[in-house]
Order: sequence, then C-alpha cells, then structure tokens
Amino acid sequence: MPITRAATQAALRIGAVVLTGSLLAACGSGASDTASDKAGGKVTVTVDLFGSFGYKEAGLYAEYEKLHPEVTIKQTDTEDEADYWKSLQTRLAGGGGLADVQGIEVGRIASVTQQQADRFEDLRKYGADGLKGQFAEAKWAAATGKNGEVLGLGTDVGPEAMCYRTDLFEQAGLPTDRAELAKKWSTWDGYLELGKQYKAKAPAKSAWLDSVGSLYSIMIGQEKERYYDASGALIWETNPALKTAWETAVEASAAGLSAKLDQWSPQWNQAFAAGSFATIPCPAWMLGYIKGQAGESGKGKWDIAALPGGAGNWGGSYLAVPRAAKHKKEAYELVKWLTAPEQQAKVFAKQGNFPSSTGAIAEVAGTTDPYFSGAPIGQIFGDAAKAAPVQVLGVHDQNISQQITNALSEVERKGLAPEKAWENAKKGVANTLG
Repeated sequence: MPITRAATQAALRIGAVVLTGSLLAACGSGASDTASDKAGGKVTVTVDLFGSFGYKEAGLYAEYEKLHPEVTIKQTDTEDEADYWKSLQTRLAGGGGLADVQGIEVGRIASVTQQQADRFEDLRKYGADGLKGQFAEAKWAAATGKNGEVLGLGTDVGPEAMCYRTDLFEQAGLPTDRAELAKKWSTWDGYLELGKQYKAKAPAKSAWLDSVGSLYSIMIGQEKERYYDASGALIWETNPALKTAWETAVEASAAGLSAKLDQWSPQWNQAFAAGSFATIPCPAWMLGYIKGQAGESGKGKWDIAALPGGAGNWGGSYLAVPRAAKHKKEAYELVKWLTAPEQQAKVFAKQGNFPSSTGAIAEVAGTTDPYFSGAPIGQIFGDAAKAAPVQVLGVHDQNISQQITNALSEVERKGLAPEKAWENAKKGVANTLG
C-alpha cells in the first residue's frame, strides 16, 4: 500500500470506507490484556489502516479467523492518509485509542524509526529477526531502528506505471497498444506531446490526466534523493530533479492537460467512472483503487503501459504494533501472517498491491489482470520494481510532498503564478518543519 498509500500512499492508495466515532475509539485503550478482552477464549485483534490494504477484499481476514478460531479481527479505515497520520499522532501521544495493528505509510517510516521507536513494539522479541531474508533489503532496512529494532513488517511497494483508458484513446485517434505507447512516451516530453494530441480531439469533458499533483508525485518517485540526501540533510529546495518534476507539472497545467482534480477528493473519485481523464500515473496499489472507483463498467476499458522516463516507486506501507496495544502477541502473529509471501501474492492478484516479499515477487511474475485488458501486471510492475532506485527516506518526506502538491493545486485550480505557488510551498514546508 497500500507511499502515500499517501498516499497521499497515499496515501496514499485508497478505496475504503471511512469509519469514525465509536468504531475508531474501539481500537484499543492501551491497557494490558484482561479477562474481559478474552471472554469465551476469543481475542479481538483490532487493525487500523488508511485506504485499502486489500486484506478484506482478498478474504485474508476470513481465512485467518478460520485458521485461528480463537481470534476475531476488526478493521477500521481512514480514506486520507494525512488524516490518518494526524489522528495516529494524537493517539500515540495520549497512549489511548490505539489499535493492536497500525498501518504506516513508507513516507512516515523514517519518523517512526528516528523519532517514535519508543512508541512501537520491537518485533524482534516475537521472533521477527528471523524473517529478514523474506523481504527486499531496502524494505527491511527502512523499518529498522538505530539500535536494530524491527518496528514494522513490509506490506507492499509502489513500482510505477501508466494506466490509461483505451476507449478514450480510440475516440481521440490515439494508439492503444501498450508497447507502442511506451515507445511514444518513453520521455516525459513525449508524454506531454501525446497529451496535446489527445486534447485536440478529446471526447467532451475529458482531460489527458487527473491532476498535475499526481504527475509531480510519480516523477519524484523516480529519484533516489528527493527531499533529503544520504546524510540526512534537507535538499528539496536545491534538488534539480525536484525542480524538473515541478516544472513539468507546471507545463502540463499551462497546456490545459489536467482535469484539475485534487487526488483523494470526492470529485476525483467520481471522475474515474465519468471518464474525466484518459491517463493516470499509477503505482501498483492504484489498480485496486481504480477498480473500486470505476466499478464493473470500467472493466476492459483500462490498460497499463510502462512509465515515461524510467522506473520509480511511489508508496508502499508497513504494519506495526504500538506499545500501548492490548494484544501484542496476537497482533504480531497476524502481522507476520499477513505479510508472508503467500498472503502478499494473494493481495496482488486481487488488488494489485505489489509485494515487498522477495518470494512473492517471483510467484506473481506471470500475473495478468482482466480488468486492465489482460495487462501482464506481474511483468510490468516486476520490471519496474527491479529497476526502481532505492530511495533515501527522511523524517518529513510526506509532509514536504504534501506542501508541494498543495502548491501545484493552486497553480492548476486557482491560476496562481508558479513563482508565487513555489513561495507558498516553501512557507508551508517551513511551518511544517517548525
């Protein structure tokens, strides 16, 4: 899921129903296990996530409960990862209202390992150190604390591709073959040029892409260093790769190629079924979101091609156990099972969330998806995952990214001058970092 699922991974990667009020409060009080918690020999393990990690959809909770009749699983979801993270910080500070299992977006994992390690269980005490060989090295290392603590187990990664509507392409006189398109938009300049051709003959009320914020996010996901360098120093203001992504997004806005839809907004959700845009940069976790929003009527209208400009990664998540959780051991056993290769492969087959388990990556290599016109998603995203850079993660990655995409939204939706929007982004980051 699930960068941010972020999101943004976001959020990051959404498609869930928001549950609030009493359900969210029921995620745990931070107390130790009590007799009432285990009434009748049953344990309720609570799971709090952002968006759609795919566990319900793939039937994994039902399967686990069948294998473990003493366990009941209750999941709550928040659609927007930024809202989820804010709520989680409040509950971590207070020590109450926490679930047994909490999802962590990859853009937040550095905050957990560097600033909040004392608020999450070191999963080594339950034997997690023996699982290291199951995960991609970078995925494992990102959730490892400075003293070797294992603070979460990886769910998915976000290798990137481009999803597109074949029916809208046909109406605009563009080719629909995924290999041909990959050649035509092998660069981002080629992608924008094809967008201009689409705009000239586009169906009514249909733009080339959903938002310039999504264009920026997918481009910055192609870089090893984005907001921080390997030493941990902030470089986002001077990073030439970030400047290129910003300028490309601004160019797309000026050319009128965007539907001007803020990602994760209700209008954006509705636009999938309405055909309001012909392309959307899509990390693997976006596939499940598209299916959820476009519905059955969208089946066979979508396809997937390789990404312009080379491989990248956007998103991916972890499952962690707070120290204030009620049922720590049972929570770990569930996390271990959900992130095992077999379960990661099942989630990919159902939702498209690409595995972080090396064993699962090999297992899904031949997977195709009938919803996306039979696209060889195992191959497309597998190749992207192999070629994607190992990204430098910083404490405030997600916050900085959000400020920049907010500024780009001001450019495309309000007509704000790019120079003024950039200054707004700088002020927003400064306020966020304190």
